[in-house]
Amino acid sequence: MRAVVQNDKNRSSWGPRVRGGIAVLAVAAIASGCAQGGAAQEVRPAAGQPRLKAPEARALDSYATKLRTAYAARALAARRWGLRQVPLAAPPAPTHKPHITARKGFEVDDQEELGLPPVFTTVPTRQKVVFLTIDDGAEKDRAFLRMMSELKIPYSAFLSNFLVKDDYAYFRRMQSEGVSLNNHTLTHPYLPGLSYAEQKHEICGMQKIMKRQFGRAPTLFRPPFGNYNQDTLRAAKSCGIAYAPIWDEEVFVDHWEYREDDRSLHPGDIVLTHFRGRDEWKGTMVDDMRRFLNKVTAEGYAVARLEDYL
Repeated sequence: MRAVVQNDKNRSSWGPRVRGGIAVLAVAAIASGCAQGGAAQEVRPAAGQPRLKAPEARALDSYATKLRTAYAARALAARRWGLRQVPLAAPPAPTHKPHITARKGFEVDDQEELGLPPVFTTVPTRQKVVFLTIDDGAEKDRAFLRMMSELKIPYSAFLSNFLVKDDYAYFRRMQSEGVSLNNHTLTHPYLPGLSYAEQKHEICGMQKIMKRQFGRAPTLFRPPFGNYNQDTLRAAKSCGIAYAPIWDEEVFVDHWEYREDDRSLHPGDIVLTHFRGRDEWKGTMVDDMRRFLNKVTAEGYAVARLEDYL
């Protein structure tokens, strides 16, 4: 089954015909089994192996198309919101969640013996991700909601009732976009200055409001100002709190602040900012997010969802 070329001078005219002929010969060879010496043989996969099917290829192509479409939409949104680069997409949530313990030096007496919620500033991961958390709820910036929705940036909100009760609907809209709403007490007090009963009222009272207004009592709690004692964590545990994340960096509209001496981001760091606007800052929440996203993207970090790692 060979095809012999008789005249090189006719290459330009016979090219398509030869290719077509080869295709016909290939089909014939498969049908007749001439590739195996002329005896027809059916080649089957080993037992247990499924045959390849065209729909699998189509599904892969469809997935690739979705990725390209999502990136194009994110790139367009990045330009619209004045970002220097397109924010990096977060990796898939880990199948095996990292083991979270209290940060060394942030424990309270009998932390492990009482099974108290751990206070931590960084999630143990090698992935180059950071986690955005936003506290209190004073500013209700609609442009901020549009920005984060269009860019598909995950974040976790920690709410204090005295600041959100005038507009629960704003935070329900946020929740509808997949944002986790968490506990930041009723009135944002300095908790270590209160009795156990008073602390329990602040934390557990907010749990009840969260359940009533947003449909669920959260398992994450952030003590105001990052201040707590053993009574704080005991009270939090008593009403269903499992984790007490604080932060490793804090971003403002015009600067960053760091907990570590190296003044750098690290994989798994929790970043804090606040619901604030021009009344208290020299800019808006959109300006704040632009500063945050420009820095983390330039340093090769994606923003992941904190709850996916807990």
